[in-house]
Amino acid sequence: MTILTSLGRALAADSGRAEPITTVRHLHVSAHPLVLVPLAMAGETNAPMAALIGTDRKNPRLLVVSQPRNRDQRFAFAHELARALLAQILPIASYRVPSPKKSDGQPQCVDAPQIWVPNRAGVHFVRMLGRSTRFRKPTGPWRVPANVPRMGKWLTFYADRNQYAGSSLLMSATAALSAHWATGQSPEEDEHLGTLLAWIQPGDNLTGTQAAEIAEDPIEHPPAGPITDPTFDNTVLAPLIRRHHENTGNTAEGARIQARIEAALHSQMIQTWQHVWQTIDLLHDLPAGEHVATRWAGDIEQFTRAADWIETSPATQPKRDSAVEAARRLYDLECAQDLFDAQRAFDDPLVMAEARMVGEAFAGTVTAAEPNRRIDNRKLPLIEVQTTDPVRLPEGTEKLCHSLRPSQKATIVSITDDTGGLRIVLELSGGMGRRRLPEPGTVPEVGDPVCYSPLSTDFRRNPPLPPRSETPWTHGGPPQDYIPTDDDAREDWE
Repeated sequence: MTILTSLGRALAADSGRAEPITTVRHLHVSAHPLVLVPLAMAGETNAPMAALIGTDRKNPRLLVVSQPRNRDQRFAFAHELARALLAQILPIASYRVPSPKKSDGQPQCVDAPQIWVPNRAGVHFVRMLGRSTRFRKPTGPWRVPANVPRMGKWLTFYADRNQYAGSSLLMSATAALSAHWATGQSPEEDEHLGTLLAWIQPGDNLTGTQAAEIAEDPIEHPPAGPITDPTFDNTVLAPLIRRHHENTGNTAEGARIQARIEAALHSQMIQTWQHVWQTIDLLHDLPAGEHVATRWAGDIEQFTRAADWIETSPATQPKRDSAVEAARRLYDLECAQDLFDAQRAFDDPLVMAEARMVGEAFAGTVTAAEPNRRIDNRKLPLIEVQTTDPVRLPEGTEKLCHSLRPSQKATIVSITDDTGGLRIVLELSGGMGRRRLPEPGTVPEVGDPVCYSPLSTDFRRNPPLPPRSETPWTHGGPPQDYIPTDDDAREDWE
């Protein structure tokens, strides 16, 4: 939990309403989101029970497994879910235009489906469902429809991208809201989508606490899943499943019980479905940060690469990465997090304020400037900044970035205590054009407000990792080629 979030939680608890912790939206919201509300059987790890899915908020499609322990029914459910998902993914994946950013004009997708689930547990459900279906085979004694492993590879891709900071392909509604509002309840309680929305929009002259207490009632407001409420399981669902199992030979009675199961599950899930759409509306109404479009373009590029591989390769993602791939993935995750942190701070003064509070950034006013200073034929202007921020960066700190001039770097020459604050002398380099003297407007002038921090959006080169064939013995040596086995598909819900 960050300082800003902690402060927001304290203010929310005092005011009785969620407090915004950003001034802009830091994620992409699709014009045509695909919402997926999964439901799993209690006591059976990740055993799919039902799902609401669709892009039309008024007409969700309900998929139900009447007997989750029945393998055939589970994979009939997976087949129908795959049809619904691939019907949204494949048309977008197949429509390409030449990319203006690539010299070879390689065709690229113009958009990507954005999938929304209610909470982080929903993301985990997607990950595990992808893992348990991508290893299946359309041939052999345990064959499944061909679209099931195809869906598994897509779900695995989406779950993998969710781990990259700033990605908006697979969105958790609770995570998205918590990134923009702070409530007066704990982070664990924020995973209940109903109570989280109650803090943000309590309504009816209620406080956030009062509205959240009402939203916690599992009878009137069923939980957001993917686990069902125990009372509902014991009093409604379990007897219906038992009757359905006992009447497998009676077609008419089985159909009636099936309809009752579907109605019961629909009543448990429809409110969560509505809450996810409420979340999308709330976030859509916020102005987007400047770098949101850039990050979404990166998501589309990754989606294009995934489509090229999934639709042409018979292979699947391995169960575990090799040592080299794991190191590369860890580096990519760290780079994505650093870039996201910098972009959020540059886009949002409220986010930058947190870095200023802890002394890792400072804002102030330029009180003196020497814009035409040169040393050894290099443009190295000096500016003096007056600030009241608690600066904990030492003299000599390099590569500080201006919030409005990220390509220009600054080095702290000196820090002097002054009445009512600090005087900081900075030496600037880069981002001033190719002329002998700096281009107009590239060097801050006296009276200009400025903000500097170590945060950077600079490109970072990949580390010099060895090829797979040269993996050192300390990391297991060169890995063998991955060949999926039947054991790879076994999960707890089997």
